[in-house]
Amino acid sequence: MRLLILGGTKFLGRVLVEQALWRGHEVTTFNRGRSGDDVPGATMIRGDRTNPQDLVALADAGPWDAVIDPSGMTPAMVEDTTRALADVVGWYVFVSTVNVYKGWPTTPLTDASPLREYAPEGPEGESGLDSYGREKAGCEQAVIAAFGEHATILRPGVILGPHEYVGRLPWWLSRIRVGGRVLAPGTATWKIQPIDVRDVAAFALECAERHLPGPYNVAAPIGHTTFGEFLAACRKVTGSSAELVWVDDSFLRKHDVREWTELPIWRDYDGTWQVDASRAHAAGLTCRSIEETVTDTWRWLQTGVTVSSARSAELGISVERETAILTAWDNRTVVKNQEQAAGA
Repeated sequence: MRLLILGGTKFLGRVLVEQALWRGHEVTTFNRGRSGDDVPGATMIRGDRTNPQDLVALADAGPWDAVIDPSGMTPAMVEDTTRALADVVGWYVFVSTVNVYKGWPTTPLTDASPLREYAPEGPEGESGLDSYGREKAGCEQAVIAAFGEHATILRPGVILGPHEYVGRLPWWLSRIRVGGRVLAPGTATWKIQPIDVRDVAAFALECAERHLPGPYNVAAPIGHTTFGEFLAACRKVTGSSAELVWVDDSFLRKHDVREWTELPIWRDYDGTWQVDASRAHAAGLTCRSIEETVTDTWRWLQTGVTVSSARSAELGISVERETAILTAWDNRTVVKNQEQAAGA
């Protein structure tokens, strides 16, 4: 199969190229050459998706049997791209996000859950995540308008694994490696369902190869692992003797701990880890264990790579703040025990 990948140097895009080459496909990548090294073996075309002339030149290099687009961020960008490729691409796989759902992250989701409505200007007071979801919903509309039933829409949740530039798993690995008392959010039995980037890539390629139409939530099965198992895997792979101190969600909120950023992956909403991806699993999506994801990410980090991006810079709780919260938690426990003793 002749395959075009828009991007191809960072995280999911890079893994897509690696796996596509391994599967024997003829791969072309289209990117600006600013976000990382090209994968050897792929044909590289330099260009900017926001430049009409670059898109014309890209189309002239076709045709391709399919395109996989993990880098489309705005409706205008995706609309221009789909218009340019409409006559030279047979199938379009677009990587969207679960943020397109109105109920994310507060309510459980299925592939049929209501979507956000795209409008160029969002409502007043719209959050960054809401804006991201609204824009991605507009991107989906642009793909469907151009390719109709010849398109796959993938809506992944949290993606972890080697080459992760966001830094969620790398932060936890780094923090656990340091050791000492580690602020662990919620409870060890809290069920989560992050998915490995390599499993997302494999399913995206399946969709391109088999022409699987429609939308698919892409996540590990609900209850795939727990936060306790996740942090235990971090402790094991780093050889750390860190002590995990589990602190109630309500206590963390009381102390204004920022969900998703100060303690990456922690978000105290019912729908965060209730994404039904059974349709994708029935179509061939498989998910490796969290232990494998953690182990391989740690191995990748040992190569000396630096995880650096605007998003990774926002992650993590400071040592001083973590210590202060743990101290407050300890004092709360002491007071509670004293009150129980007095009541007895």
